[in-house]
Amino acid sequence: MEKRLTAAQAAALVKDGCTLVTTGFNGFGCPEDLMMALAEHYDKTGHPRDLTLVKCTSQGDGKGRGISRLAEKPGMFRELILSHMGYDPGLRKLVQEEQAACYMLPLGNLMKLFQAIAGGLPGAIATTGLGTFADPRNGGGKVNQRAKDTGREVVSLIELGGRECLFYPAFPLDVCFLRATYGDEAGNLSIRNEAMNVEQFEVAAAVHNAGGIVIAQVDQIVKRGTIPVKEVLIHGFMVDYLVEGRPEYSHQSFANDRFRPEIAGLAQIPTEEVPPLAMGPRKICCRRAVMELRPDSLINLGIGMPGGIGSVAAEEGLSDLFTVSVECGPIGGIPLGGMEFGASVNPEAMYRMSDTLQLYDGGALDMAVLGFAEVDRYGNVNASSFHGRMVGPGGFIDITQNAQKLCFIGTFTAGKQDVGLRDNGLVIHTQGPQKKFLAEVESITFSGREAVRKGQEVLYITERAVFRLEKEGITLVEIAHGVDLQRDILDQMEFQPVIPEYIRYMDPRLFRDGPMGLTPEQMEMVDPEYEFWRDLRRPKGEGGENRG
Repeated sequence: MEKRLTAAQAAALVKDGCTLVTTGFNGFGCPEDLMMALAEHYDKTGHPRDLTLVKCTSQGDGKGRGISRLAEKPGMFRELILSHMGYDPGLRKLVQEEQAACYMLPLGNLMKLFQAIAGGLPGAIATTGLGTFADPRNGGGKVNQRAKDTGREVVSLIELGGRECLFYPAFPLDVCFLRATYGDEAGNLSIRNEAMNVEQFEVAAAVHNAGGIVIAQVDQIVKRGTIPVKEVLIHGFMVDYLVEGRPEYSHQSFANDRFRPEIAGLAQIPTEEVPPLAMGPRKICCRRAVMELRPDSLINLGIGMPGGIGSVAAEEGLSDLFTVSVECGPIGGIPLGGMEFGASVNPEAMYRMSDTLQLYDGGALDMAVLGFAEVDRYGNVNASSFHGRMVGPGGFIDITQNAQKLCFIGTFTAGKQDVGLRDNGLVIHTQGPQKKFLAEVESITFSGREAVRKGQEVLYITERAVFRLEKEGITLVEIAHGVDLQRDILDQMEFQPVIPEYIRYMDPRLFRDGPMGLTPEQMEMVDPEYEFWRDLRRPKGEGGENRG
């Protein structure tokens, strides 16, 4: 059978009411030419309509490329089942305007669902997501009112082996768009030049075994049998059609036009010395999190502020202390941020995303450092919904629910604040206008109660204070010198944290320019020259200043 099609011919195979699966991770691996062709087909014919879109993470650049092109077509999407849409403004608009019902699943659970469909099972079983917004007791992943009104349940709570579990029922999959580097005339696919091995195999297997149509966009169609056997990720028996993508819609990444072999595992390049972060709240938070690292740790770093961990570790000569794992597969190397988040320069290994997430579920991560938008009195964290604007958890729930130690880092308040450095601490000139420590978070992306039940070690690190999650609740354990407890901490929170009798000052080295002088042996100790404690419940002069 001839497998070569034009993008326009492939787009015509997507019919009204289909369930369409697309692949990609943020700016990588997006079959953009197929998406463009489907948008053009709609413009000519007014079809397809009422599709159910299933995808794992964002597939765009945050400015309208990728899947957002399709979201601009009225009536094309009826339902969305996904884990993240932070870089998909068109989809977010559909959800906010109630034009499509939207359901959010943890990334790993959606991968399990693809595997269950491929295996002919009734559905997927997971424990990841219990206690979060993905739990049926907390909304079952229904993001907007339209999803609530449909009556569809994408997850239910069951008991298995005496344990609570989440069950995701299988459903038909009709068509998928995926991207690979090469496809030969028999349909065999290689992802040689891709920066990660995400969900291509799982999606192709699920759609093929469900009786659907598998369509692959490739950079080049090559002669049958010329792809080295060990490079064949997906055999041709699972691939129905190949589309050779136009070069302008076939970039390795949305971040730039050039091919980078060093993020595809095809070359090792010299890495420039990582420049030190500028002194400020971000560096203070990253420094304090680095103090929690232990030798030979496997860690995950979230997007945004945690990306500065590598710079701080390099400045302290501690880069070899830990190995970074990214949920989409790369292990080791230097993780990239921004639109290139998910890729690593000079990775040491590249797992499939499903395998990495399974390792996370089993507790392989020694530590994770992630950002937060909101924290409440129970230690719950919101990192997926912001003032009614849902972006989704992506791998956040998978990463946090079973890591042995967690550091959530971020500024104490949101918005523009004026924070100055002084001697061994801070001066807060102007507070940020929005509180982040709230009585109740908008959406539970991380469950504090589940963490306490499982005995996870959890810290909430800000530039002016550090909190620890304990059975009694969020507990204040460190405060920056120069910070006023009432004005700068308690008045900026919607709840009263647990306050022990003595609270340690944050290590003064955190606030000084230049390296802190950390060594692996010293990281568990506060600088002995400044080993003092502050009694916040007694007036000065009653034994409250020096408790070293």
